[in-house]
Amino acid sequence: MADPRQDEAQERASSSTLFGRGLLYVVVAGAQLVSSAVASPVLAHVLGDPASLGTLALAISVHQLLMAVVLLGLDHAVVLRFAQDGDDRAARALATAALLAATTCTALVWVTAGWWAPAFGFTDRPVLLLTVLWTVPTAGVFVALGLLLAADRLRPYALVTLVSAVGGQVLGVVLVLAHVQTAGPTGVSRYVTGLLVADALGAVVGLCLARPRLRGALSWPVLAPAVAFGVPLVLNSLSGFVLNAGDRIVLQRLAGPAEVGRYQIAYTVGYVATQVIGLTSATWTPRFAAVADRALRWELIGATRDTIYRLLSPVVLGITLGAPVVLRVIAPATFEPAGLLVVVYVVVLSAYAGAAGSATGRMLVIERRTRLLAVVSLAVAASNIGLNLVLVPSWGASGAAVATLVAFCAQSAAQRWCARGLGTFPRATRRLHAEILLVSAVAGATVLLPQDPVTNAVRFALALACLPWCLVLLRRARRAV
Repeated sequence: MADPRQDEAQERASSSTLFGRGLLYVVVAGAQLVSSAVASPVLAHVLGDPASLGTLALAISVHQLLMAVVLLGLDHAVVLRFAQDGDDRAARALATAALLAATTCTALVWVTAGWWAPAFGFTDRPVLLLTVLWTVPTAGVFVALGLLLAADRLRPYALVTLVSAVGGQVLGVVLVLAHVQTAGPTGVSRYVTGLLVADALGAVVGLCLARPRLRGALSWPVLAPAVAFGVPLVLNSLSGFVLNAGDRIVLQRLAGPAEVGRYQIAYTVGYVATQVIGLTSATWTPRFAAVADRALRWELIGATRDTIYRLLSPVVLGITLGAPVVLRVIAPATFEPAGLLVVVYVVVLSAYAGAAGSATGRMLVIERRTRLLAVVSLAVAASNIGLNLVLVPSWGASGAAVATLVAFCAQSAAQRWCARGLGTFPRATRRLHAEILLVSAVAGATVLLPQDPVTNAVRFALALACLPWCLVLLRRARRAV
């Protein structure tokens, strides 16, 4: 006799649903990317110089590092426990435990700031204080969003996201614009203050809607499996930090904050596709976790991976074509945007490896093979730092981009090898592989074109033409069964 709950879980994990209602969660979560993309050119112009933007990039990178650690992976355990149990009591208790862990770890981070801050190149104490304090409300937002996502409560999820993510960007930019004469480090402090205040408000709203449960929060039978699952994910998140932000730290140490600021602008443009893939992994994981049949789960994950590959073709080509114009719009001439096109191209290519790694990583998480993920993560993180140390002195920002691409490819291959014992994972077709190689080659060839006004205008027109192509592919995905 069929299990109605499994039938419902299978339907929620189907391609048509994931690229329908499931995609709405990705769109909502992507509001932060959009708002950040809008805020970046404003900040680049108002802060006035690459060094100030580099300080801001460093603060955001350290914030991401802290978020990878202070929750001890319990935010991921909350989502998986809810999805696999079909009951929210244990998950809500874990949410409270995650908040307690985040608060305690943040206090320890502040006490030890005098030891680790100089190693990261942090010289501005107000920015350092705000960055550390920002950790606690962001943890509250993460936990609340996890509960709302697992419960499939789209409207509350959207409300919390808009308040914290979009509200933070708006408030931060307003605070900077209100005191333009205090650009530089003070401007950075005001922007981070806006992000902190909005996250605090979002955390309050989200936790009221998600209602974490105090009872059972310190129960060892509830905590033990969650900690065993979550702590290795901390290492995985740390490697994600290294892949996404470690290059900035190496650049800061070897080339200075101005080069970090230039790299940040190019990285923001090129990394959009990989960020969206990360959002799909986070928002779709509970849907796949609810499917009990392992073979069917593999099939569904493989099908969505292939669909994302196809969607990436117009995205990779469009971003590369449009980058010369976009870079000149969002960055002043002092950033030398013409020299950043190679960085954008190399970074956007990492989206293909990100899609492959996201698929196998999702399966390993659902199967609770987080220790394998941790081992892979440590190896990839070490190789990425090593490559940056070798390539950055000679190639600067372009070297950092190449190191990131190589690391993403290595991570994808290693995770695929680790998942080999979990069942037969569908391979992408030769035709799809050929399409990826062709699009990558064509996009790379456009990098060699001159960057005069006429050529850039033609490029941008062709980039806009990629949008209908992407929409057609998305419509097909929504009709798929």
